[in-house]
Amino acid sequence: MKKILLLNGPNLNLLGQREPGVYGHETLKSLEEKVSCFGKKYEVEVTCYQSNDEGALIDQLHRAQSVGIEGVVLNPGALTHYSYALRDAISGINIPVIEVHISNIHARESFRHVSVTAPVTIGQIVGLGITGYELAVLALLDYAKGRECENGETEQASK
Repeated sequence: MKKILLLNGPNLNLLGQREPGVYGHETLKSLEEKVSCFGKKYEVEVTCYQSNDEGALIDQLHRAQSVGIEGVVLNPGALTHYSYALRDAISGINIPVIEVHISNIHARESFRHVSVTAPVTIGQIVGLGITGYELAVLALLDYAKGRECENGETEQASK
């Protein structure tokens, strides 16, 4: 079974309460349950973690490789726009990371248009709500399959 870390940053613990017009009515707990259930369909174990502390998120990224995490779905929240420390943590690990945002950050306030973390991820999914997290899981699986094929395995063997 593949292992994926679902990492949510500052204020995402307030999902369902904070700006439901932007972020919806889904709670963090129900989001984590949905993504974990979705992962099981693809034989993926999803480990969920949320923190309002930048350092705790960085620690989770550093720890990920030593506990067998094979991919990270990351919603860095507002850290997206200014955390060079989080960016460095992403680029310092040898694990693919996909950045996810529930809202379309490019259609919001101008300060939200720039992500300092996205350039060191394998991709970014924005504006698709909770579905974006599930798409990130699929994208990580597809990315892993592509890497297996690059390493000399046949496409049939990696299915």
